[in-house]
Amino acid sequence: MLNNYNSLAQPMWQNGPAPGAFYNFTGGQTPVQQLPRELTTVGPYGTNHSTAFSTTGTSVLGIRYDSGVMLAADTLVSYGSMARYQNIERVFKINKNILLGGSGDFADIQSIKRNIDQKMIEDQCCDDNIEMKPKSLASWMTRVLYNRRSRMNPLYIDVVVGGVDNEGTPYLANVDLRGRSYEDYVVATGFARHLAIPLVREKKPKDRDFTAVEASELIRTCMEVLYYRDTRNISQYTVGVCSVNGCGVEGPFQVNENWTFAETIKGY
Repeated sequence: MLNNYNSLAQPMWQNGPAPGAFYNFTGGQTPVQQLPRELTTVGPYGTNHSTAFSTTGTSVLGIRYDSGVMLAADTLVSYGSMARYQNIERVFKINKNILLGGSGDFADIQSIKRNIDQKMIEDQCCDDNIEMKPKSLASWMTRVLYNRRSRMNPLYIDVVVGGVDNEGTPYLANVDLRGRSYEDYVVATGFARHLAIPLVREKKPKDRDFTAVEASELIRTCMEVLYYRDTRNISQYTVGVCSVNGCGVEGPFQVNENWTFAETIKGY
């Protein structure tokens, strides 16, 4: 019996681990499932995952008002600490109901935007008069980003999803690189979380939502504060507006610069 068993056993370490692969245990007949090639970049020393980013965009601010949402972001994409690309839009129209604003690694923003565009094409090919809603897109992005995070190969992005559903109800949410999401009447990424959200909450009426005029004025004020206080911001920004009348990205606009207050700043 023992001799027969030894004749069937495979040599030790025959299927030993190779760089960038998993160990296939001796005697196992099931091949190891390989990850898709876009998730594994095999190099001379194994699988390479991105651990840092080089071109980044900073804050995105989103405000929900009574009949829609507004998203704003400046047009700077920095290369490290250098203001390298100064005319790049980071607020995108996805379809007639959805806006997307992205901060973080701009290459990853472009990657997820291409995937979303492909989903829009697939929806059109179905020709069933059903279009993706903003809540559906936010839910899908939580799954995609959490999946990439679980593979230890995350997309280094922080996005704001806004829009209106078929009933005209506004929706606004934030999704981060770990797939965490929350909804609110004001969401932001980057330094806008610390600088802009308190300004918006301070102006929120207790018994009603913002009007479109109030939201527009808050966007203008917050982008001015971010320009003064965030070193990765510039004075030019775009604003995406989505309501029952449609979606679109407007601008670029310029911050109303006023540096007279600098005379009172001491100690720098």
